[in-house]
Amino acid sequence: MRAVATLLQGLPPVAGPRTRLLVLGSFPGVASLEAAQYYAHSRNHFWPILAALWGLELASLPYPERLAQLQRHGLGLWDVYAACHREGSLDSAIEDAQPNDLAGLVQRLPALVAIAHNGGESARAARVTRKLGLPVHRLPSTSPANASWSFERKLAAWRDVFDDAGVA
Repeated sequence: MRAVATLLQGLPPVAGPRTRLLVLGSFPGVASLEAAQYYAHSRNHFWPILAALWGLELASLPYPERLAQLQRHGLGLWDVYAACHREGSLDSAIEDAQPNDLAGLVQRLPALVAIAHNGGESARAARVTRKLGLPVHRLPSTSPANASWSFERKLAAWRDVFDDAGVA
């Protein structure tokens, strides 16, 4: 008999009235949960992609300053799952996922023009986000587990979506 993993709780949304693009991950990995920071794994490409898109040195900034840069550029973050059971960090290990109230958040974001899913597990929620009346994009995962995509290829895909949403 397999032991049931502890119910993990996700992170709060990072979004505000100027948010134009909402990027949704699936659920924070172990490093992110331990640090209470989005995309805290040192090999995740999320922060390096934003740094390249915005011409900023984000890696050296304290986390609250990185979040302030997101807000300045009109980018919001959250996850499709509020809580789940999972051993490790792989999306394939997520069990008993409880969804976040994406519709409730979107209603509080008057400047929102698009939603983007960071990776395949997040994109499974596209059936929900498409009902919110905004363009929905699927971005290649920034996770180190997505090694089949080079940084440059990920950057190009993210740049297209960011340009369309006016957050580049």
